[in-house]
Amino acid sequence: MKKGFKPRELALLGLLTAVLLVLAFTPLGYMNIGPLAITMNMIPVAIGAIALGPLGGMILGGVFGLTSFMQCLGIGGSSLMGVTLFGISPVLAFVQRFVPRVLVGLLAAYVYRLIKKITKNTPKGRSLAAFITGFCAAFFNTLLFMGLLVLLFSNTEYLQGLISGDNVIVWICSFVGINAVFEMFLSTLLTGVIATALDRAKLIGDRS
Repeated sequence: MKKGFKPRELALLGLLTAVLLVLAFTPLGYMNIGPLAITMNMIPVAIGAIALGPLGGMILGGVFGLTSFMQCLGIGGSSLMGVTLFGISPVLAFVQRFVPRVLVGLLAAYVYRLIKKITKNTPKGRSLAAFITGFCAAFFNTLLFMGLLVLLFSNTEYLQGLISGDNVIVWICSFVGINAVFEMFLSTLLTGVIATALDRAKLIGDRS
């Protein structure tokens, strides 16, 4: 990872952080449906991972994770699941909310680098890489979030009540349902379009 952001990169990092906070603390970022919420917060993380590399992606993922954990405390909205998990174990709730989002930023950056390399770093290749990164960011967010939920809380009465004896994989797929599909569609579309525009404006440098 390259150390130290250039002034232009710092400005972009600040802008994406501001967008994340707006999404986190307004109804724009979360649409609560049952115990889960459709969230658009992984989109700035994916864009940051593309434009600012692994370090930028991890920083923005950390901001996303912190705002997600704050919902467990009723700050910036409330998550029924988050409040329940916090009541069981504040430490595990923090890990389950924070760690997946940092990893999303890291993994998204490497997905973009890989696809860009495969496509010979052409303008069309970078655009394709941006769309794929948007999809992967939403996919990783769901996979890691739900994976840690099951790993850390599988023995609790709360999660056992939700699973109700079903196969865990089947339960996860049915539980995330349309939420995950909608998130993946929007993340793919918006990340791809915005990152392509940034690339054409020469705002994505050699850090990506």
